[in-house]
Amino acid sequence: MSTPDEPRVSTPPFPALRAFEAVGRLGGIRRAALDLKLDHTVVSRHLRALEEWAGVPLINRQRDGRVLTDAGAQFHKRISLALQEIAQASADLLVIRGNQLLRIWCMPGLALHWLTARLPHFQALHPEVGLSLRPSERSPDFASHEAEVDIRYLYGDAQIDPSVVSGMARRLRLACPEVFPVASPAFAASLRPLETARDLMKATLIHEEDDEYWRSWFAVHEVSCPGHLPGPRLWHAQQAIEAARRGQGIALVNTFLVGDDLASGSLVRLFQPGASPWVELGAYVFAARADRWQSRAIADFRRWLRAEMGQTEQPSRAVIDLVAQTKALGAK
Repeated sequence: MSTPDEPRVSTPPFPALRAFEAVGRLGGIRRAALDLKLDHTVVSRHLRALEEWAGVPLINRQRDGRVLTDAGAQFHKRISLALQEIAQASADLLVIRGNQLLRIWCMPGLALHWLTARLPHFQALHPEVGLSLRPSERSPDFASHEAEVDIRYLYGDAQIDPSVVSGMARRLRLACPEVFPVASPAFAASLRPLETARDLMKATLIHEEDDEYWRSWFAVHEVSCPGHLPGPRLWHAQQAIEAARRGQGIALVNTFLVGDDLASGSLVRLFQPGASPWVELGAYVFAARADRWQSRAIADFRRWLRAEMGQTEQPSRAVIDLVAQTKALGAK
């Protein structure tokens, strides 16, 4: 440790602060090294340099489960806030320069079947924002700045309503689309007459990773499913949709994934809107770093995305309302 007589600069080296922040945030030197893409010996050297500068121990080396000493924990809390402010100030500076980059990670099905075709609309409204879209089955690590935005489909109880902050991310529910069965026109014709959801139990059902999605859909229609439901398991929504296009069975989908197919006629709904219950099994959820939530690019993209999803989601509901009104008038 440094002695009281030695001169000391007013602030420690920035690399040492970054290393210390990562160690405290991630709970260990090796994890911090992976996060910073440094050798763990380099991170250790940064920590020793920071403790030499401070004159007090910051890292707990007693291996009692605590990574930081009391002094280290207090220092880490303030350093973390300061580094977040530096990151935000840097992002704001890029806004002034007109050099924003919005890196978006998204569920592959939504990215392929819906979002890719609409991003030029956002780009036309906000030419100052650069866009990068990465289809991915996993969410990005916001702590490592892998992306600014993430869009997931969360099933069942995992839905977020209406907005929550969890860890470094803030999340907002975008849409809860109707889930309905589709098939190719030829396969649909082979099912006639098709009157109730129970009739689908005799057909080939296409699953993703398991049969839980279909079982939930049948439960809403008060159809019990003893044992596992048969049918191929294709793991990804886009594969299930492609199999349905090829006449291999019935897939459970939503409008965001098959809007173009329904318009072109390559897929058809097996029950028309209003003919069966509206089923919601999950929600599309928007996530971004909590400290960047109100940055201009993210806020603009979030508002645009909600508006676009609303336009896609609402027509089916409108049709259902119209059918209900027509039935009510006919009953009078």
